[in-house]
Amino acid sequence: MRKNIKLKLTFIGLILVFIATSAFGCKSIVSKEAKEKIKPITLNYWRVWDGPDAFSGIIAAYRALHPNITVKYRKLRYEEYERELVDGFSEDRGPDIFSLNAGWLRRYENKIAPLPAQITMAYSVVTGSIQKQETVELRTSPSITVKQLKEQYLDVAVGKAVIGDKIYGLPLSVDAMVLFYNRDLLNNAGITEIPRYWNEDFQADVKKLTKQDADGKIVQAGVSLGTAGNIERYSDILSLIMMQNGAEMVTPAGTVAFHRIPAGVSDKSYVPGLEALRFYTDFANPVKEVYSWNKEMPNSLEAFIEGRLAFFFGYSYHLPQIRARAPRLNFAVSPMLQIEDNSQNINFANFWLETVANKSQYQNEAWDFIQFAARAENVKSYLTAAKHPTALRALINNQLNDEELSAFAGQLLTARAWYDGKDYNAAEMIIGDMIDQTLADPKKMPQLMETAARKVQQTIQ
Repeated sequence: MRKNIKLKLTFIGLILVFIATSAFGCKSIVSKEAKEKIKPITLNYWRVWDGPDAFSGIIAAYRALHPNITVKYRKLRYEEYERELVDGFSEDRGPDIFSLNAGWLRRYENKIAPLPAQITMAYSVVTGSIQKQETVELRTSPSITVKQLKEQYLDVAVGKAVIGDKIYGLPLSVDAMVLFYNRDLLNNAGITEIPRYWNEDFQADVKKLTKQDADGKIVQAGVSLGTAGNIERYSDILSLIMMQNGAEMVTPAGTVAFHRIPAGVSDKSYVPGLEALRFYTDFANPVKEVYSWNKEMPNSLEAFIEGRLAFFFGYSYHLPQIRARAPRLNFAVSPMLQIEDNSQNINFANFWLETVANKSQYQNEAWDFIQFAARAENVKSYLTAAKHPTALRALINNQLNDEELSAFAGQLLTARAWYDGKDYNAAEMIIGDMIDQTLADPKKMPQLMETAARKVQQTIQ
């Protein structure tokens, strides 16, 4: 009897040992293909403007799904970014994921791996309640399509991200130009209402706010308009005024046409682009009543930070720069000026696209990360941390209630960007030269604009 009890106890003990050593453990079953997918890899990610903190939430959430993937984030200065990209790609030390200004996409098209139709990724799955078993499951998911892109994203973003029928980049945010104004300068001038239009009221405000010394030197500027080199995003400002005034920047066939009378305009003596250039340069013409700026002035952002400029046109990325350098500056932002009585508002977009290098060894994983980061539920952490306007239509209403972002968010649906050539920087310089030469000899404005249009056309071809 005792012998039987002893045998039973021994048997039970062996079972318990077996359970302790196996049943409560977690067996791992991994196929050969899955093993390749779960090897540790590092995705090098290069961007401008935003520091690593803005992406820490997205990267942590992604690593929770894919612990084998490390995203190494690097922020570069705008001034060095393109040089580093070109050198990095030529020396095979470039990034896997990188940001491109939307205007640069065509220039870098041959260095980009377009978004694949579907992506296969590895996920760890644990099954079983007593005897747990860990497996690596390969899941193939369809990528976002052009149709879905059009449904979910702003029109301006879709227009830049798609070439042919392929997606070359996804935006995390889209910025829209707004009016920055110095509250103290407006209060001192007795200006009670923030201008909304490029009209006589705005011009009267500019005259009130511009002050010159005994020698005629501008010591306080009403607005930074009229020149090129010392105005932040001068090309965007002039392009916007042209578009608002009815100029056709580029025809559907890809012909630069801002110097022409658009089709359907009855007044054949009125060239909208030309009148916009005239209006713009008047603010830097000493013989005009609205004279408030010239080539001798500092950079417009510097002048605003120093409290010497009342009206400044800029983007959301200017906000942290101003606050960091002038924490006591009493300023605010409001929607961009429009042309009074226009049937619709037109605004200007400036944004970046996240894309994948065709030299990357991990194109699938890189695109998977971009798509993960761009989803509404994930991109919110970035937009909140970086204080940027959204690229997703579904998030606009949320930002309209954000005191800091409402002015930007309210303009996103009407924001445009016209350049689709291969040398965005050259096109901007051509427009800058046109502005400078117009100031030197306003009588040659029509010829100067026609020459500029022809040169910009060469960058598009």
